[in-house]
Amino acid sequence: MTSIGVVTFPGSLDDRDARTAIAAAGGEAVALWHGDADLRGVDAIVLPGGFSYGDYLRCGAIASFAPVMERVIEAAHAGTPVLGICNGFQILCESHLLPGALIRNDHRTFLCRDQDLIVENSSTAWTNDYTEGQRITIPLKNGEGGFVADEQTVAMLEAEGRVVFRYADVNPNGSVNNIAGITNERGNVVGLMPHPEHAISDLTGPGTDGLPFFTSALKALVS
Repeated sequence: MTSIGVVTFPGSLDDRDARTAIAAAGGEAVALWHGDADLRGVDAIVLPGGFSYGDYLRCGAIASFAPVMERVIEAAHAGTPVLGICNGFQILCESHLLPGALIRNDHRTFLCRDQDLIVENSSTAWTNDYTEGQRITIPLKNGEGGFVADEQTVAMLEAEGRVVFRYADVNPNGSVNNIAGITNERGNVVGLMPHPEHAISDLTGPGTDGLPFFTSALKALVS
């Protein structure tokens, strides 16, 4: 069975939810620990949401130096699918696996809501089960979710089709160009602020629009 590891950092909140989503998609969820420099042979990796190391210094900054991240960075460069959700997105940016940064929401308050997104890129390892232009609803909860980058970087992301998701209808946190998620050039590393692991069941979430994140990775790994 294809295995997807989920890293737990001190302050992670959504690691168990991510493992539940992986199992619901048909994968084997493997718990990984921030202090271990061992990925346990997993086929893909999820960096979950939460407040790693208490969000001290900057969100995701300390986590980017955790022992496990040395192996995650190596794996990402080798083509292993890596997904960063919320705090995980922040960690990916701090680790320079993705460009840009996430800063405090422009309204200076924590936000928790169901958010509509537009799928801009359905060719990545984490989005191939979506269609381009598809509208999905995914929970969003963050205080530092505003994506920013210099003009040259934003232009590059747009020109290369590396914006994966945009916020629909309303920009909830001040992100430049309504960007909700991006990918690296290779398409194996994706980061986004909304939480797909909270949208895998009609019983507990706003539908199942988040499940294709995890089925996409499983399909990418067997293709």
